[in-house]
Amino acid sequence: MKKVLYLFCTLAICFLISGCGSKNIEGTLPDIMDKLYEGIEEENLPMALTTTELDEQTFENFAFTNKVKYKSAVVSESMTGSIAHSVVLIRLEDEKDAEEAVKEIESNANPAKWICVQAENVYVLSKGDLVVLIMSGENADTIKENFENLK
Repeated sequence: MKKVLYLFCTLAICFLISGCGSKNIEGTLPDIMDKLYEGIEEENLPMALTTTELDEQTFENFAFTNKVKYKSAVVSESMTGSIAHSVVLIRLEDEKDAEEAVKEIESNANPAKWICVQAENVYVLSKGDLVVLIMSGENADTIKENFENLK
């Protein structure tokens, strides 16, 4: 009887410990990207906003590094080059690499990549296995807050 009780207690502790770790955000990156824009009126969004999947050739152009090990990534940008707005959402291969990925992207991000305009705000954040690079003007704080509140 004691062995069964010990086994039950051990299993209960395992479930408690595994429930206390960070949780990865469920959903596709385009769906999560939509959540980042919640609360921003359509007329306040950058003109011709498009979300595009990134691959090995395009990742470095938007994330400013090729040193991050990722599963998938998308970018949301205006199709109009004179609007300084870019949101890059990355799902890492391993959540343990999030802190290093944030440092790498943060140290290389270029808020003046558009040449004739510059993003007023730059944020690089992580949550679970996600990393986001936000370079924008007035929408940056709302997007940042929405990312921080993802569940």
